[in-house]
Amino acid sequence: MSSSDEIQPPSHGHSPATSPPAQYSTTGIPTPPIVSASQWSTGLFECDSDVSNCCITCWCPCIPLGQIAEITDKGSTSCVVHGTLYTILLVLTGCQWIYSCMYLSKMRQQYLLPEEPCNDCLVHFCCEPCAMCQEYRELKYRGFDMSLGWYGNMERQNGGVVMPEFASMEMKR
Repeated sequence: MSSSDEIQPPSHGHSPATSPPAQYSTTGIPTPPIVSASQWSTGLFECDSDVSNCCITCWCPCIPLGQIAEITDKGSTSCVVHGTLYTILLVLTGCQWIYSCMYLSKMRQQYLLPEEPCNDCLVHFCCEPCAMCQEYRELKYRGFDMSLGWYGNMERQNGGVVMPEFASMEMKR
């Protein structure tokens, strides 16, 4: 059988020059392409690109951690709660970096960011202020006004209308 006799996948009306190459499974059904990870907007040690954030992170890390956590958790818990938990862990155990590391991992998963320069927990253990500054800058780069919190950003995005979360469809008595 020559190469011109091979079965070609259907084009679905798209010209090959304009549509991305489809990947086909063994069943012949197109599968979506694997999404590649995006890159961080700034490096881990570029704290000087936002000096005010660097200063507040070094002197009172509970504030940026609370802001990062509230936005990463999509407003499920307030900035104040996250900041208070962070401070309690800092004062009582000195292991607050474990708590802040969780939000680096969540943010990386949400935005498909690479785990660099090393493991998330190691980054927070060795250089927590730099890691939190990078996370803060990344959220600002992605359009969040950190001072507004999650709901303030959603209200700004939706033109002043806060969209309610949908309840489950089952009836409750």
